[in-house]
Amino acid sequence: MESYVFIPADLEEQKILATGIYGTNLVKVRGNYDDVNRLCMELSGERNWAFVNVNLRPYYAEGSKTLAYEIGEQLGWRTPDRIISPVASGSLFTKIGKGFADWLDLGLLEGDLPTMNGAQAAGCSPVATAWAEGRDFCQPVKPDTIAKSLAIGNPADGPYALELAKSSGGSIDSVTDDEIRAGIRLLAETTGVFTETAGGVTVATLAKLAERGDIGRDESVVAVITGDGLKTLDAVRGSFESFEIEPTFEEFTTKVEANLVAAR
Repeated sequence: MESYVFIPADLEEQKILATGIYGTNLVKVRGNYDDVNRLCMELSGERNWAFVNVNLRPYYAEGSKTLAYEIGEQLGWRTPDRIISPVASGSLFTKIGKGFADWLDLGLLEGDLPTMNGAQAAGCSPVATAWAEGRDFCQPVKPDTIAKSLAIGNPADGPYALELAKSSGGSIDSVTDDEIRAGIRLLAETTGVFTETAGGVTVATLAKLAERGDIGRDESVVAVITGDGLKTLDAVRGSFESFEIEPTFEEFTTKVEANLVAAR
Protein backbone atom coordinates (compact mmCIF):
# COMPACT_ATOMS: atom_id res chain seq x y z
CA MET A 1 0.00 0.00 0.00
CA GLU A 2 1.12 3.52 -0.69
CA SER A 3 1.73 5.51 2.46
CA TYR A 4 2.67 9.00 3.58
CA VAL A 5 4.41 9.75 6.86
CA PHE A 6 4.24 13.35 8.06
CA ILE A 7 6.81 14.46 10.65
CA PRO A 8 8.09 17.70 12.16
CA ALA A 9 11.01 18.89 10.05
CA ASP A 10 13.34 19.05 13.07
CA LEU A 11 12.65 15.48 14.21
CA GLU A 12 15.72 13.51 15.32
CA GLU A 13 17.69 12.17 12.36
CA GLN A 14 17.70 8.63 13.73
CA LYS A 15 13.89 8.50 13.68
CA ILE A 16 13.77 9.90 10.16
CA LEU A 17 16.23 7.30 8.86
CA ALA A 18 14.44 4.45 10.64
CA THR A 19 11.16 5.50 9.02
CA GLY A 20 12.33 6.38 5.52
CA ILE A 21 14.09 3.05 4.96
CA TYR A 22 10.72 1.30 4.64
CA GLY A 23 9.95 3.09 1.40
CA THR A 24 7.17 5.42 2.52
CA ASN A 25 6.62 8.94 1.19
CA LEU A 26 8.27 10.96 3.93
CA VAL A 27 7.02 14.53 4.31
CA LYS A 28 8.80 16.99 6.63
CA VAL A 29 6.50 19.71 7.93
CA ARG A 30 7.95 23.01 9.15
CA GLY A 31 6.16 22.95 12.50
CA ASN A 32 5.62 20.87 15.64
CA TYR A 33 3.45 17.79 16.19
CA ASP A 34 0.34 19.93 16.65
CA ASP A 35 0.90 21.47 13.19
CA VAL A 36 1.49 18.03 11.70
CA ASN A 37 -1.69 16.66 13.25
CA ARG A 38 -3.76 19.55 11.92
CA LEU A 39 -2.41 19.03 8.42
CA CYS A 40 -3.08 15.29 8.58
CA MET A 41 -6.67 15.91 9.69
CA GLU A 42 -7.19 18.28 6.75
CA LEU A 43 -5.69 15.82 4.26
CA SER A 44 -7.70 12.86 5.55
CA GLY A 45 -10.84 14.95 5.10
CA GLU A 46 -9.98 15.68 1.48
CA ARG A 47 -8.46 12.32 0.52
CA ASN A 48 -9.81 8.79 0.82
CA TRP A 49 -7.00 7.89 3.23
CA ALA A 50 -6.85 5.96 6.48
CA PHE A 51 -5.45 8.24 9.19
CA VAL A 52 -3.53 6.12 11.71
CA ASN A 53 -1.83 8.45 14.15
CA VAL A 54 -2.81 9.40 17.68
CA ASN A 55 -5.68 11.65 16.65
CA LEU A 56 -7.64 8.73 15.20
CA ARG A 57 -8.37 6.90 18.39
CA PRO A 58 -9.05 3.22 17.47
CA TYR A 59 -5.66 2.36 16.01
CA TYR A 60 -3.51 3.98 18.66
CA ALA A 61 -5.87 3.59 21.60
CA GLU A 62 -6.54 -0.12 21.23
CA GLY A 63 -2.85 -0.74 20.64
CA SER A 64 -1.91 1.21 23.76
CA LYS A 65 -4.20 -0.95 25.91
CA THR A 66 -1.98 -3.95 25.13
CA LEU A 67 0.73 -2.44 27.35
CA ALA A 68 -1.58 -2.99 30.31
CA TYR A 69 -2.38 -6.52 29.15
CA GLU A 70 1.31 -7.45 28.89
CA ILE A 71 2.15 -5.88 32.25
CA GLY A 72 -0.66 -7.86 33.91
CA GLU A 73 0.46 -11.09 32.28
CA GLN A 74 4.12 -10.60 33.18
CA LEU A 75 3.22 -9.87 36.80
CA GLY A 76 1.39 -13.18 37.12
CA TRP A 77 -2.09 -11.84 36.33
CA ARG A 78 -1.98 -9.16 38.99
CA THR A 79 -2.00 -5.40 38.73
CA PRO A 80 0.98 -3.38 39.99
CA ASP A 81 0.44 -0.82 42.73
CA ARG A 82 1.58 2.06 40.54
CA ILE A 83 2.21 2.92 36.89
CA ILE A 84 4.43 5.81 35.76
CA SER A 85 3.89 6.65 32.10
CA PRO A 86 4.91 9.48 29.79
CA VAL A 87 2.16 11.86 28.67
CA ALA A 88 2.06 13.56 25.27
CA SER A 89 -1.48 13.64 23.89
CA GLY A 90 -2.60 11.74 26.98
CA SER A 91 -3.85 8.77 24.95
CA LEU A 92 -1.17 6.27 25.98
CA PHE A 93 -1.57 7.16 29.66
CA THR A 94 -5.36 6.90 29.67
CA LYS A 95 -5.51 3.75 27.55
CA ILE A 96 -3.10 1.90 29.82
CA GLY A 97 -5.55 2.68 32.61
CA LYS A 98 -8.44 1.52 30.39
CA GLY A 99 -6.63 -1.72 29.61
CA PHE A 100 -6.28 -2.55 33.30
CA ALA A 101 -9.91 -1.57 33.94
CA ASP A 102 -11.13 -3.84 31.11
CA TRP A 103 -9.32 -6.92 32.38
CA LEU A 104 -10.26 -6.24 36.00
CA ASP A 105 -13.92 -6.07 34.92
CA LEU A 106 -13.52 -9.39 33.09
CA GLY A 107 -11.91 -11.03 36.13
CA LEU A 108 -8.67 -11.72 34.28
CA LEU A 109 -6.54 -9.79 36.79
CA GLU A 110 -6.35 -9.69 40.57
CA GLY A 111 -5.91 -6.42 42.43
CA ASP A 112 -7.11 -2.87 41.92
CA LEU A 113 -6.59 -0.20 39.30
CA PRO A 114 -3.00 1.02 39.78
CA THR A 115 -2.19 4.51 40.96
CA MET A 116 -1.51 6.34 37.70
CA ASN A 117 1.32 8.90 37.58
CA GLY A 118 1.83 10.88 34.39
CA ALA A 119 5.19 12.29 33.31
CA GLN A 120 5.79 15.32 31.09
CA ALA A 121 8.76 17.41 30.00
CA ALA A 122 8.76 20.87 31.57
CA GLY A 123 9.23 22.38 28.11
CA CYS A 124 5.88 20.95 27.02
CA SER A 125 3.77 20.34 30.10
CA PRO A 126 0.20 21.54 29.55
CA VAL A 127 -1.23 18.57 31.47
CA ALA A 128 1.21 18.82 34.38
CA THR A 129 0.61 22.57 34.58
CA ALA A 130 -3.17 22.04 34.67
CA TRP A 131 -2.67 19.48 37.44
CA ALA A 132 -0.50 21.85 39.49
CA GLU A 133 -3.03 24.64 39.09
CA GLY A 134 -6.02 22.45 39.94
CA ARG A 135 -7.70 22.83 36.53
CA ASP A 136 -9.67 20.16 34.64
CA PHE A 137 -8.61 21.50 31.22
CA CYS A 138 -5.29 22.15 29.49
CA GLN A 139 -4.14 25.43 28.01
CA PRO A 140 -2.14 24.89 24.79
CA VAL A 141 1.59 25.66 24.89
CA LYS A 142 4.40 25.95 22.35
CA PRO A 143 6.79 23.00 22.89
CA ASP A 144 10.45 23.62 23.73
CA THR A 145 12.08 20.44 25.00
CA ILE A 146 14.55 17.71 24.03
CA ALA A 147 11.71 15.20 24.50
CA LYS A 148 10.35 15.75 20.99
CA SER A 149 8.26 12.59 21.03
CA LEU A 150 6.23 14.15 23.87
CA ALA A 151 6.06 17.63 22.33
CA ILE A 152 2.31 17.94 21.85
CA GLY A 153 1.28 21.37 23.04
CA ASN A 154 -2.46 20.85 22.66
CA PRO A 155 -3.12 17.35 24.09
CA ALA A 156 -6.46 15.95 22.93
CA ASP A 157 -6.74 13.53 25.86
CA GLY A 158 -5.31 15.92 28.44
CA PRO A 159 -8.58 16.30 30.39
CA TYR A 160 -8.99 12.52 30.55
CA ALA A 161 -5.42 12.14 31.79
CA LEU A 162 -6.16 14.62 34.57
CA GLU A 163 -9.32 12.72 35.47
CA LEU A 164 -7.50 9.36 35.59
CA ALA A 165 -4.64 10.70 37.71
CA LYS A 166 -7.12 12.17 40.18
CA SER A 167 -9.45 9.16 40.39
CA SER A 168 -6.54 6.72 40.87
CA GLY A 169 -4.78 8.78 43.54
CA GLY A 170 -1.89 9.66 41.26
CA SER A 171 -0.51 12.87 39.77
CA ILE A 172 0.93 14.49 36.64
CA ASP A 173 4.46 15.85 37.09
CA SER A 174 7.02 17.52 34.84
CA VAL A 175 10.82 17.36 34.71
CA THR A 176 13.47 19.59 33.14
CA ASP A 177 15.70 18.69 30.19
CA ASP A 178 18.65 18.21 32.56
CA GLU A 179 16.55 15.88 34.69
CA ILE A 180 15.56 13.98 31.53
CA ARG A 181 19.22 13.43 30.62
CA ALA A 182 19.93 12.31 34.19
CA GLY A 183 16.99 9.91 33.95
CA ILE A 184 18.34 8.39 30.74
CA ARG A 185 21.72 7.83 32.36
CA LEU A 186 20.23 6.50 35.62
CA LEU A 187 18.23 3.86 33.76
CA ALA A 188 21.24 2.83 31.67
CA GLU A 189 23.56 2.58 34.67
CA THR A 190 21.13 0.64 36.86
CA THR A 191 19.31 -1.63 34.39
CA GLY A 192 21.36 -1.76 31.19
CA VAL A 193 18.46 -0.22 29.24
CA PHE A 194 19.26 2.78 27.01
CA THR A 195 16.06 4.75 26.52
CA GLU A 196 15.12 7.74 24.43
CA THR A 197 14.08 11.07 25.94
CA ALA A 198 10.49 9.99 26.69
CA GLY A 199 11.86 7.19 28.86
CA GLY A 200 14.14 9.71 30.53
CA VAL A 201 11.03 11.72 31.41
CA THR A 202 9.47 8.62 32.98
CA VAL A 203 12.56 7.73 35.03
CA ALA A 204 13.15 11.32 36.15
CA THR A 205 9.53 11.51 37.30
CA LEU A 206 9.95 8.20 39.14
CA ALA A 207 12.98 9.67 40.94
CA LYS A 208 11.00 12.81 41.79
CA LEU A 209 8.12 10.79 43.24
CA ALA A 210 10.52 8.69 45.30
CA GLU A 211 12.33 11.75 46.65
CA ARG A 212 8.99 13.34 47.50
CA GLY A 213 7.94 10.29 49.47
CA ASP A 214 4.96 9.49 47.24
CA ILE A 215 6.05 5.89 46.66
CA GLY A 216 5.97 3.32 49.46
CA ARG A 217 9.01 1.09 49.92
CA ASP A 218 6.91 -2.05 49.43
CA GLU A 219 5.02 -0.84 46.36
CA SER A 220 5.12 -2.68 43.04
CA VAL A 221 5.94 0.06 40.53
CA VAL A 222 6.09 -0.17 36.72
CA ALA A 223 7.86 2.57 34.76
CA VAL A 224 6.75 2.58 31.13
CA ILE A 225 9.77 3.01 28.84
CA THR A 226 8.48 3.73 25.35
CA GLY A 227 11.49 4.12 23.05
CA ASP A 228 15.09 3.11 22.34
CA GLY A 229 17.89 5.57 23.06
CA LEU A 230 19.41 5.06 19.61
CA LYS A 231 16.56 7.22 18.29
CA THR A 232 17.60 10.32 20.25
CA LEU A 233 21.39 10.26 20.31
CA ASP A 234 21.74 14.04 20.23
CA ALA A 235 20.10 14.31 23.64
CA VAL A 236 23.02 12.55 25.36
CA ARG A 237 25.89 13.65 23.13
CA GLY A 238 28.59 15.31 25.26
CA SER A 239 27.18 14.01 28.53
CA PHE A 240 30.13 11.73 29.31
CA GLU A 241 33.91 11.69 28.92
CA SER A 242 36.07 9.45 26.74
CA PHE A 243 39.82 9.01 26.31
CA GLU A 244 41.87 8.59 23.14
CA ILE A 245 45.30 7.01 23.52
CA GLU A 246 48.03 5.16 21.66
CA PRO A 247 47.94 1.36 22.18
CA THR A 248 50.59 1.34 24.94
CA PHE A 249 50.58 0.58 28.65
CA GLU A 250 52.26 3.91 29.38
CA GLU A 251 49.61 5.91 27.53
CA PHE A 252 46.87 4.19 29.52
CA THR A 253 48.49 4.81 32.89
CA THR A 254 49.46 8.44 32.23
CA LYS A 255 46.42 9.65 30.26
CA VAL A 256 43.58 7.54 31.59
CA GLU A 257 44.32 6.28 35.09
CA ALA A 258 46.11 9.49 36.13
CA ASN A 259 43.21 11.69 34.93
CA LEU A 260 40.62 9.50 36.65
CA VAL A 261 42.53 9.61 39.94
CA ALA A 262 42.87 13.40 39.67
CA ALA A 263 39.15 13.76 38.97
CA ARG A 264 38.29 11.88 42.15
